[in-house]
Amino acid sequence: MERRALGRTGIEVSALGFGCGDVGGLIVRGAPAERVRAVARAVELGVNYFDTATSYGSGVSEQHLGGVLRELRPDVHVGTKVRLGPEDLSDIRGAVTRSLEASLGRLGLPRVDLLQLHNMIGPTSSGSTVGVRQVLDEVIPALQQLQQQGKLRFFGITANGDPDSIHQVVDAGAIHTTQVFYNLLNPSAGGHPLGSLPGVDFKGLLPLAKRKGVGTIGVRVLAAGALSGAREKHPIAMPSVSPIASGASYDADVRAAAVIGKLVKDGFVGSMVEAAYRFVISHNGISTALVGASTLDHLEQAAAAVNKGPLPAAALTRLTELWAEVRG
Repeated sequence: MERRALGRTGIEVSALGFGCGDVGGLIVRGAPAERVRAVARAVELGVNYFDTATSYGSGVSEQHLGGVLRELRPDVHVGTKVRLGPEDLSDIRGAVTRSLEASLGRLGLPRVDLLQLHNMIGPTSSGSTVGVRQVLDEVIPALQQLQQQGKLRFFGITANGDPDSIHQVVDAGAIHTTQVFYNLLNPSAGGHPLGSLPGVDFKGLLPLAKRKGVGTIGVRVLAAGALSGAREKHPIAMPSVSPIASGASYDADVRAAAVIGKLVKDGFVGSMVEAAYRFVISHNGISTALVGASTLDHLEQAAAAVNKGPLPAAALTRLTELWAEVRG
């Protein structure tokens, strides 16, 4: 599998990363043997980045991933996240430290390769949104201190919230990575001049990140399943998932995906899953794209798609026409 630079970290990550979240649910709710088989197969396929978070299964994802990693001992990179509550904003340094210590305990690791702020970012702090000044003046120094202590190698953010505030954090040049919402339903992070597609306008975040040497992790590649071409959820997947940064509802995303699905009818790709993964890795600003699997077959499909490489130029041209149709 292709390896790509994770920004300026010096790490090379597989073009496909393994997402250990709730949406697919394999690491959170899968049987022990299934979890081991999936991680072992991912490593066999060339996947070397595993992405988890304290909030995935309220720590269960970290615990389960840690158990599998101790059993298999693969040579991989692990990233997790810290989510701050409103009560944490008066002691951000302490909250970040306590969260990471708990994560390391569940993972059974002395350090993680990557720790990312998992909150929305806005102009000011409100509820679970952390203001841009607090991110720059308090969160990042807390992460830098933990880096100096050897408890993490690199740090970053999840790029959710107010686009201008997110750009301000990335442009400051202190973070090493950002998770980016970029898919066939919302390509705005790629810098595509598409007009008013549904969802958040991320204003070309990927080109900015590339210029600043910030590694990028593509998330919601299948828009929580709307781009999979299947309406039925797997029993261990989350039965209902709200969109992030795309349409107003999951049904709206499914309707938009049906338009994009003409790529399959036109013969550019064999399936919507293939189209979704190949589109994301077509952008030279993407370091890795996460698969959130419910089954081993989901992993195999994603890996097969990524191994076919970026979409051809003709398919990308056809996409601009289909996006115009979605807007209409």
